[in-house]
Amino acid sequence: MAQKVSPKKNMADDPKVAQAIQNYEAGLRAMQEHKFDKAKTHLLKVVGGPKELADRASVHLSTCNQHLDREAVQFHSPEEHYDYAVSLMNVGDYVQAREHLEKLLKQTPKKDYVVYGLAALDCLTGRIEDALRNLDESIKLNPTIRFQARNDSDFQNLSEDPRFTEQRTARRLRPGDGPPRRGDWRGHRAFHAAQGSEGLCAGDR
Repeated sequence: MAQKVSPKKNMADDPKVAQAIQNYEAGLRAMQEHKFDKAKTHLLKVVGGPKELADRASVHLSTCNQHLDREAVQFHSPEEHYDYAVSLMNVGDYVQAREHLEKLLKQTPKKDYVVYGLAALDCLTGRIEDALRNLDESIKLNPTIRFQARNDSDFQNLSEDPRFTEQRTARRLRPGDGPPRRGDWRGHRAFHAAQGSEGLCAGDR
């Protein structure tokens, strides 16, 4: 009598393999969201698993480490950190830019230019209500930001919103108002031009 052959067990039926697959997929999702620290945690759990998955996980781990090394750059001041976040915005890396701005905001919650940067980023990424809220907060911290917002192309998506118009025109720029702080990447020339015109912004005259 022929011996009955048992069907070969699927690898995914092994609980350890299934867990490794789950961690691998979670790691990939975290990488797509630019959450490299979280991705690394998941992928490290895969390295000791099935060889094929382990090899793939090692490649992705290397990528995570490269990104984390860049994120670990030491900044000598909030302004320097802000400039770095702005550079990320300028190349379209909005996810990482937001991570840096939000981290900076926790460290220095009263820095007007940080809140302004978040408002600009919110507008660029279609988060209109957040953009208006953050812009309003930055203006409360530094009223001269109103003038900067008028000439900032990052707020183009708000140009037709009457709330944005109100935020920009609610107060005149006066002689003696301080210029935009270091780290504000636009508006310096316009500010000094306004100061030379009896402190009135374009449109106020």
